[in-house]
Amino acid sequence: MSSELQKLRPTSYGTGDMTMTGKDKSLITRRGVLRAFAATTLVAAPTYANAAGFLRGAGDIRRLRMYNGRTGENIDTIYWIEGKYIKDAIKEINYFMRDWRQDSTRNMDTRNFDIMTAAHNLMDTTEPFMLLSGYRSPKTNAMLRSRSRGVAKNSLHMKGQAADLRLKSRSVSQIYKAGMSCGGGGVGKYSRSNFVHFDCGQVRNWGS
Repeated sequence: MSSELQKLRPTSYGTGDMTMTGKDKSLITRRGVLRAFAATTLVAAPTYANAAGFLRGAGDIRRLRMYNGRTGENIDTIYWIEGKYIKDAIKEINYFMRDWRQDSTRNMDTRNFDIMTAAHNLMDTTEPFMLLSGYRSPKTNAMLRSRSRGVAKNSLHMKGQAADLRLKSRSVSQIYKAGMSCGGGGVGKYSRSNFVHFDCGQVRNWGS
């Protein structure tokens, strides 16, 4: 087991700061995603003993829970506290969402973490997302594209801006609707394959 894999602790806290920059990132946070967090803060609060402190003013926490059936890895981490991204937690998520076929990582776009987390909160479930695909290297994307017409040539997975997710306790339609409610990016429904695509690109939707 690699030293990086050993760092995937059940719940982790950090002290770093990775703030969002640029007009596009600010707009995504301030619109649908922020509303989704505001609507679900009380759902997440009972999990933490010090939740009352985080809820004062504009403060809150953001927690991402996922597992990967391909690698057997799990991650359950608080990656944002009181308006600040936690560097160590972001690093862990980046590694977890790596292209496992090529063992290749990149810095994932934190906007998509927020969309995924907000959608998860809206569904009021503690079950972690099953990650089917996070970052894809160009080599992996080309291979998958040769097997399926549904894989885009310039997929946002290659930019670290997309994830394909599944939940056992929620239907594809429920996950899709939660993602749509966030209004933060692209949401694709793949009912036959039983997963939903989330990305932080342009707001759009597709699938059946």
